[in-house]
Amino acid sequence: MLKSLGRVLSVLFICSTIFGQSTSPVMLGFSSDSTSAQTALEAKFDSSLNPNNLRDWMKRMSSRPHHIGSAYNKENADFIASQFRAWGYDTKLEEFQVLFPTPKTRLVEMTAPEKFKLELQETEMKEDATSGQLREQLPSYNAYSIDGDVTAPLVYVNYGVPSDYDELERRGVDVHGKIVISRYGGSWRGIKPKVAAEHGAVGCIIYSDPRNDGYYQGDVYPKGSWRSENGVQRGSVMDMPLYPGDPLTKGIGASKNAKRIEIKNAETLTKIPVLPISYADALPLLRNLDGAVVPESWRGALPITYHFGNKTPTVHLKLEFNWNTVSIYDVIAKMTGSERPDQWIIRGNHRDAWVNGADDPTSGQVAMMEEARAIAELAKSGWRPKRTIVFAAWDGEEEGLLGSTEWVEEHAEELSKKAAVYINTDSNGRGFLGIGGSHTLEKFMNEVAKSVPDPQTKISVWERARAEQAINGSPTAKREAMDRADLRISPLGSGSDFTPFLQHLGIASLNVGFGGEDGGGSYHSIYDSYDHYTKFGDPGFAYGIALSKVCGHTTLRLANADTLPFEFSNLAETLNGYATEVTKLTDTMRDDTRTLNQQISSGMLKAVQDPTETYVMPTEKSAVPFVNFAPLQNSIARLNDSVKNYQATAKVRKVSSAALDEALYKTERALTRSEGLPRRDWFRHAIYAPGFYTGYGVKTMPGIREAIEQRDWKEAGEQIRVVAEVIDALATEIDKAAELLVK
Repeated sequence: MLKSLGRVLSVLFICSTIFGQSTSPVMLGFSSDSTSAQTALEAKFDSSLNPNNLRDWMKRMSSRPHHIGSAYNKENADFIASQFRAWGYDTKLEEFQVLFPTPKTRLVEMTAPEKFKLELQETEMKEDATSGQLREQLPSYNAYSIDGDVTAPLVYVNYGVPSDYDELERRGVDVHGKIVISRYGGSWRGIKPKVAAEHGAVGCIIYSDPRNDGYYQGDVYPKGSWRSENGVQRGSVMDMPLYPGDPLTKGIGASKNAKRIEIKNAETLTKIPVLPISYADALPLLRNLDGAVVPESWRGALPITYHFGNKTPTVHLKLEFNWNTVSIYDVIAKMTGSERPDQWIIRGNHRDAWVNGADDPTSGQVAMMEEARAIAELAKSGWRPKRTIVFAAWDGEEEGLLGSTEWVEEHAEELSKKAAVYINTDSNGRGFLGIGGSHTLEKFMNEVAKSVPDPQTKISVWERARAEQAINGSPTAKREAMDRADLRISPLGSGSDFTPFLQHLGIASLNVGFGGEDGGGSYHSIYDSYDHYTKFGDPGFAYGIALSKVCGHTTLRLANADTLPFEFSNLAETLNGYATEVTKLTDTMRDDTRTLNQQISSGMLKAVQDPTETYVMPTEKSAVPFVNFAPLQNSIARLNDSVKNYQATAKVRKVSSAALDEALYKTERALTRSEGLPRRDWFRHAIYAPGFYTGYGVKTMPGIREAIEQRDWKEAGEQIRVVAEVIDALATEIDKAAELLVK
């Protein structure tokens, strides 16, 4: 922490003289008079926030395991609902029934060259008061793995992403009929069994390597925050890039009487059995791998030489699950708006956990609750928001965004009409502010971030984030930190509850949180506890209060603004950047293909490059054809004209109306298509989506980008026209908003 603080302080002079410290004199969406009133309201809101509430609520809610279907998960739902009711919100629990497999058999054993049965058990620690609650803890497993009983040789596949299998192919290592072992990292965990199955593997084991999350990074728990040798990362391996939510009720709310498909027809279950293990359990398996030594970038930090394997060792993997249906409960609390009640600002955080879940998700949940309590205190003094505020404590996020997805699918028609913005948080810790979301809200969020002080440095969280970017960012990020007026917010892929709002219904969304100085090690383990969090995560809950302030200011401004603070110049700049990227992608592929083919034809590449390792000779690739990006470029040009016209009109015409607000927030809807993306129609947004092979990681302009990456040139041309059409539709909606300014 002190090291990072020192780095930040070293650039304060640069920040203050070049970046600027003051906010705009008039807030986006507000007049001069309403800006003054809003500033006073936010000061009153800030003064009522109390970190002791966060501490007390976390201690209560994380005192016992509370996965979906557990008794304490329902107790937490009732407790949160009772708090919201006491604060004056119109509150209810919404129940859904979802598929939730839990393990009844977990067996991993090495059968040759020696016999060894894995422990598959995290150990109780005297320093962690809740780590010994064995009867209530879910054992370590990957939800939505299929049942399986397989015995096969083991192959090490690094992170198990597509590029790793390209390397295996070059090395002549075939995983067909084998069990693969992959380390966590490099992609979302569900991609690992997905890609393994596509290459013919019959089973998948995932372990946490200490290089990524263990003693290589720092002292392990309980001395330090990092993962100890017996710690295991649980998690879902549902194929969420196809669709999140209940696997049996795609596209519809999983209500009691909903029509469900048979489990055998559920697309999002894995095709092979998969199980997570600790690095203590992984060590004897990896130590016995035969074959060539892996490349340096594949090597972890265990005290062994890492080999590919292929013939030895032989491993027996047996998994059986209880395929149960359980109830989940979303807590929904509303404060009805005084002027525009049918425009909703929705604020959410999930509340379910794999075990005790102090960090994930309770750290975000308690910050949201304190935010809601402070807003309720404002209401008791006579203030009311212009627009309706909806707070949601989601259930079932960990298994696959179940609670938020089912609620969105159940209420899709109403949300499509009324939802203006969705604001999401999840885990939270010490460090730097991170924001992802719709770029119509980028300029607005820069303003908000400038209004909140950083607990450590006392400069704004915006300035601290910008200083970090200037020091540690990529060359492009460093340059933009010096030259660009705004911090960029990240495009959203998946991994939390914004997904159904943004990518299914086209509701402008944000994802906000602090981190970077809170270490690792507890994620999805029994050690994600109150003891771990209050020692290493955010000991004084100062960053919990900072999160309450950032999201509270965001919610209050969106609820109170004269006109919703959507702004389109940053969006147009961003879309132009994405168009440039996909264009350059084809140019790069064309150059790489030409170089490869020339090397093959000239004999520069040899099948055998080292006396001890055999490489497979690559085959020539078909040339990259001309790809016509003119429709996309033309739509971007039209969008730029529409944005300039809107900005010019907005400067001279200050109009506030419900119709204008609706036109503004429905610009995000214009970026969706009911047909969805190729081969995954649930994802309707043409600009932001999780990658088919990245999971949480975003693919921007995904239809175009993934078609190019798969060398499907016909589809690439089709998707260029599709994206051009949605950008044209966006421009049309912006033109409509401009017309409302002059009426």
